[in-house]
Amino acid sequence: MKIRITLLLLSATAAPRLAAAQAAAAPELGGSLLQMLLGLGVVLLLLFASLYLLKRLAAPRGAAAGLLRIVAGTAVGTRERVVVVEVGDTWLVLGVAPGRVTPLTQLPRQEVPAAHALPGKNFAGWLQQVMDRRNAR
Repeated sequence: MKIRITLLLLSATAAPRLAAAQAAAAPELGGSLLQMLLGLGVVLLLLFASLYLLKRLAAPRGAAAGLLRIVAGTAVGTRERVVVVEVGDTWLVLGVAPGRVTPLTQLPRQEVPAAHALPGKNFAGWLQQVMDRRNAR
């Protein structure tokens, strides 16, 4: 009986100390959540800053920026393309294959007809044509 009373008294005095120790050891959820969100924000900021710098450094500058332009291109094989490149007042027709670029011919600069314009220039018109062709079937 004496042992039970002693164990009961020890457990009664140890319980508050144990609860206080657990409360001190457990981190605050709000503080760790805030730290995680701030860390995520810093990582995202560094990502966007590096992408912006990469874009700025890769863009051509000065007179070379408007010197070269791809006018058109089409695939003629699985890895081969024919590309029309505008250099100044001249169009170069190039055959492009993995590891090799071959000049095919040289043409004077011309105006691109509206029917052969790239789809990116007039996306709404191109999409309408595709939808009309698909609905006609």
